[in-house]
Amino acid sequence: MTKLVIFDWDGTLFDSIDKICQSMLHAGELTNAPKRYHNDVKNIIGLSLDNAVKVIWPELPVEHLNNIVEHYKRLYVAKDQVPPESYRGVIDTLDLLKQNGIKMAVATGKTRRGLDRVMTLTETAIFFDTSRCADETLSKPDPLMLNEILEELNMSVEDAIMVGDTEYDLNMANNAGMRSVGVTYGAHDVSRLKACKPHAIINEFNQLTHVLGL
Repeated sequence: MTKLVIFDWDGTLFDSIDKICQSMLHAGELTNAPKRYHNDVKNIIGLSLDNAVKVIWPELPVEHLNNIVEHYKRLYVAKDQVPPESYRGVIDTLDLLKQNGIKMAVATGKTRRGLDRVMTLTETAIFFDTSRCADETLSKPDPLMLNEILEELNMSVEDAIMVGDTEYDLNMANNAGMRSVGVTYGAHDVSRLKACKPHAIINEFNQLTHVLGL
């Protein structure tokens, strides 16, 4: 029986994909970086910010990338003052999991400051027993953040399942030896999710209850 469900945030629980893409593209423009497009940014959602800009602009020197990161942080925070919309069924499903005694955690490419801000805006901190952010540990798909969550909550890998919308989430779970569930409405298309061989793929968040046998 699953005792712990670990969720990605952006593109899995809350729809912040356009906000991320717009902020990153604008940051690139402000630094005169080579032109990139929405799908170029959508592809990296889930990675830590430092790793993400390296993937989007691999030809740029570190100093330029750091400049993009600083602009992105400022632009994103300005957009992030309004709570993002949760995907359909998310809040009801989180509530059901909590009622059934299932522990929940977040493993995200966000910074700690960013996750704390959005949890406050969305009033969702009550659902989660712990969380790990990209500035506290290694970036996905390294399994370290999952291993740290398991250790903190005194859970075995067999007790847990990872839910995410990108191959970075699912490969992180694979690298930890953990089962995973891919959601098809987020950043990566279903073919990329299937290639990671998750335990299940769902099209609506509330289908997670069937995967968990609730």
